Amino acid sequence: MKTALGAHVLPTYARADVTFVKGEGVWLFDDTGKRYLDFLAGIAVVGLGHCHPGVAAAAHEQLDRLWHVSNLFWTRPMAELADRLSARFGGAQAFFCNSGAEAIEAGLKYARKATGKTGVIALEGSFHGRTFGALSVTGQPAKRAAFEPLVPDVRFARLNDAESLAAAAADGNVACVLLEPIQGEGGVHPATPAFLRAAADLAAANEALLFLDEVQCGLGRTGSFFAHERLGVRPHAVALAKGLANGLPIGALLVAEEAAGAFAPGDHASTFGGNPVTCAAACAVCDALDDALLANVEALGERLAAGLASLPGVCEVRGSGLLVGCELDRPAGPVVASCLDARLVVGSAGERVLRLTPPLVVSAEEVDRALEILDEVLA
Repeated sequence: MKTALGAHVLPTYARADVTFVKGEGVWLFDDTGKRYLDFLAGIAVVGLGHCHPGVAAAAHEQLDRLWHVSNLFWTRPMAELADRLSARFGGAQAFFCNSGAEAIEAGLKYARKATGKTGVIALEGSFHGRTFGALSVTGQPAKRAAFEPLVPDVRFARLNDAESLAAAAADGNVACVLLEPIQGEGGVHPATPAFLRAAADLAAANEALLFLDEVQCGLGRTGSFFAHERLGVRPHAVALAKGLANGLPIGALLVAEEAAGAFAPGDHASTFGGNPVTCAAACAVCDALDDALLANVEALGERLAAGLASLPGVCEVRGSGLLVGCELDRPAGPVVASCLDARLVVGSAGERVLRLTPPLVVSAEEVDRALEILDEVLA
């Protein structure tokens, strides 16, 4: 008897009953030949679109040369990717790993080692991952409850509330202030420039690190390479992942040059971190995120947000660039399902929040088509 697809996969996701077999640009194709407009992009991962030729060529070329040697040796793609990220940041050192959660874990360890303190200030509604350290600093009780007790010395402030931030630092035991410039999983809620400045000032006053999680909002998604560039704050550390290699698994912790020096050999590691194939792909992504593409993100993000604001059932539109959340007057889950039936892939970020994170290479015509489908679904 034939085994059902996925019968031997642990049920950690509530997957839709669709099997995708091919992708081209902003389009996905299922195993029956149906074509879908992808406005989720693997949850803000496939920034340059599916099977981007430049990224594919870089990965294939490296596959023909070398796949893995371990971090006991140097490889050119890893060093070249670190150089590119440092140049974009304005001077930084990089640690490479496999995911955003791993990048957060690395940053938490780095902050403790660098400061000699243990406390972390994070935010209510935040999401930083599901490994123990990352979950411990995630401000969503429903995700935490089944796995407590978690890592101690974490306290939560409220987004865009500088007074609650100061209260969380009252004991002075602050290794880092950790926040997302835009809370993604928490409902697409942006931090204000004033709040980020307050966080930076608080970190400085406590000789702590300002640690930004740009796993979802970084790498061009808001219209600049780093989301913090648009907010006037330079952090001590940044976590990256998702869009960095356009779908190949990678994470990165960047530490600003002025905060570097805390880690020594043996303090942290990742067997597959800095993999040559993935780093070659990530180098191609960095090269593709030029001024023209970033301008396209900004322009089409405005087009998408304006169109969404006029749709029935949309109460509020939040976000920046092509990281957009729509607060609805109804549960988002059935809307996501109806969109899929209409061949539009979107996601949710909370009970009533529709999340749209299309590839950064999306066209005006494709934005308009997505809005047409959403109009039909929401009407």
